[in-house]
Amino acid sequence: MSFEFEVVATDGKARAGILHTPHGDIPTPVFAPVGTSGTVKAMPPRDLESLDVKLILANTYHLHLRPGDEIVRDLGGLHQFMNWPGPLLTDSGGFQVFSLAEINRIDDDGVTFRSHLDGSAQRLDPQRSMAIQQNLGADIIMAFDQCPPPRDRDAVRAALERTHRWLALCRDAHPDDAEQALFGIVQGGVFPDLREESARAVTDLDLKGYAIGGLAVGETKAEMYATLDETLPCLPANRPRYLMGVGEPDDLVEGVLRGVDIFDCVIPTRLARHGAAFTQAGRVNLRNAKFKRDESPIDSQLDNYASQFSRAYLRHLLMAKELLAYYLLSLHNIDFLARHVENMRRAIIDGQLKTYAQKFLTSFERGNPSSEQR
Repeated sequence: MSFEFEVVATDGKARAGILHTPHGDIPTPVFAPVGTSGTVKAMPPRDLESLDVKLILANTYHLHLRPGDEIVRDLGGLHQFMNWPGPLLTDSGGFQVFSLAEINRIDDDGVTFRSHLDGSAQRLDPQRSMAIQQNLGADIIMAFDQCPPPRDRDAVRAALERTHRWLALCRDAHPDDAEQALFGIVQGGVFPDLREESARAVTDLDLKGYAIGGLAVGETKAEMYATLDETLPCLPANRPRYLMGVGEPDDLVEGVLRGVDIFDCVIPTRLARHGAAFTQAGRVNLRNAKFKRDESPIDSQLDNYASQFSRAYLRHLLMAKELLAYYLLSLHNIDFLARHVENMRRAIIDGQLKTYAQKFLTSFERGNPSSEQR
């Protein structure tokens, strides 16, 4: 079968697995950089391959608007269009219902919105989302959902019911012989009873995988972790579990400890564009004047192309607004997160995840004293 998920080791609730796809195997836990418009910002696919990135996420909404999903289809599909040989995941466009709320109108059948590019009227519904994602041709596609504000119970309830109705329509529009794995999305905000209700409804459809949506959208870290504690046990052990939009290094640890397999986030490239880098000792802002004469690499524990340059040089590039800075910092941050989840996978297999997690969190949080205490 093209899509099979096997768990090869466990350590507590954490799992090391392999997700088989038509474009290659994905060892889990895995972090997927986000390539919104068919490119991970500032990063050539060649370099992502060299970092051993196993999965990239692209955005249905943005690719539909530009260049157009039918153009991508006619040019061989997204893999060929962006020259990426590995597995791809496309989101459904549902998150843009949340993030672009000021330009859209939601009803029970879908979303009407104005294009952020030219103001033209657009319509997105479950069937259209499936058609667009089938044109793009990603290995993993997401059901169309509504992501609500996490603490407004009435809004969460309405969004949950829409998400469940839309999921059934997505499944019906998804061909049985499609070379794409359809994942359903569990909603429910920060409310345990709604999360449990949503998990039951979504898993009843026996899909290839399940995502937890509606987190990292304004709730506290403590609320996110409590929600994962309630939700993950409701998901089947023989399917991959995907926590959407989460990429902070400490959150990856907390997610893996609870049984999450897949993560994605824009954070490594977004931070790079603001001059920030991940290190074992916490996040650093390389624009800071204290790095003006610092000859050390960003993080001595990583060995990638960015490691060949000093913090002083990287600061110089940032202050001069040289584009090379964004490339090097993006490369570093993506490599940091890829190695981080790879280390956790190895620790799970060795039965040492708790030790790794404690050591990592102690070092990382010491460098981020303002981070929320657990």
